[in-house]
Amino acid sequence: MNTPAQKKITIVDTTLRDGMSSVSHQFTPQNVADIARGLDRAGVGTIEVAHGIGLGASSIQYGFAAATDPDYVRAAVDAVENADIAALYVPGIATLAELQKAIDAGIKTVRVAVHCTEADCGQQPVEWAKEQGLTVMTFLMMSHKLDPEPLAEQAAKLDSYGADVVYVVDSAGAMVPRHAGDRVAALRQAISADIGFHAHNNLGVGIANALTAAENGATFIDGSLRGLGASAGNAQTEVLAAAFERAGWDTGVDLFPLIDTAEHIVAPLMKEPQIVDETALILGYAGVYSTFFHPTKRAAKKFGVPARDILMELGRRGVIGGQEDMIIDVASELAGRTYEIPASAAV
Repeated sequence: MNTPAQKKITIVDTTLRDGMSSVSHQFTPQNVADIARGLDRAGVGTIEVAHGIGLGASSIQYGFAAATDPDYVRAAVDAVENADIAALYVPGIATLAELQKAIDAGIKTVRVAVHCTEADCGQQPVEWAKEQGLTVMTFLMMSHKLDPEPLAEQAAKLDSYGADVVYVVDSAGAMVPRHAGDRVAALRQAISADIGFHAHNNLGVGIANALTAAENGATFIDGSLRGLGASAGNAQTEVLAAAFERAGWDTGVDLFPLIDTAEHIVAPLMKEPQIVDETALILGYAGVYSTFFHPTKRAAKKFGVPARDILMELGRRGVIGGQEDMIIDVASELAGRTYEIPASAAV
């Protein structure tokens, strides 16, 4: 638990990675440079960049980006004076060769993301990245699916591999403050690495969850300008900065440049506001991965079934990130028919 003399928090911004999901991964390198420059001027020390799903994800499955991951990284690196540029690495999607390309382009930090029950999948990339001299942050995705103690056991594995930071990640936006606090507190008892917290806002409590995580020992908090991110979006970086300052924390960032960047650079690029609509709310309520947001809406329209019914069934089945194919299966089952490939598309 932090004491008043230790109330310092590090805000990490993920507008240019998680936020990519809200713009169909279509930020240009110039967009990336403009946003990264604003974040750097505000004093944000780590800025995450690249495809919304992480390195190597630009594909027909996850959506093609407007540029390559190294192009995005170089644009950010060239735009900043002080910030470290980070990239997300998901085993099974990214490869070490792609990580090397990101290193060559200038990243100083990698964020290795694994499902909360599969910390061992992170051993190779964590150890390899440490050998390359990178700062390594690790993500326990869908952390709501494990109780605090077993989650802490998974965190201890990542700690043993050499992770500098281990994140409790609310990928589905399914947590309320007590859930966030209990999980961070359990990690604090189990590991020596720093602890981070990554919030999605599907239940409307992303900022409250972040504050509670910090009160229980998290020292790294993720945010995104204007809340840009999958489904209802992330905890909003500029709101985090203001809320933490009002709560007596030292964030090391300057609020007004954050607001200016959010209002004048990010907002005009947004396709729609980040709100808690019906689909986002049910994602959080059912505990379904936030990136299922748009595919579920498309499937609901295609098969003529309510998005909420699809999501509730996906939640009942306990689907995780990487099982997006289940959206079509569930939607077709609920519609009472089996999806068939159109004859023109068959090979």
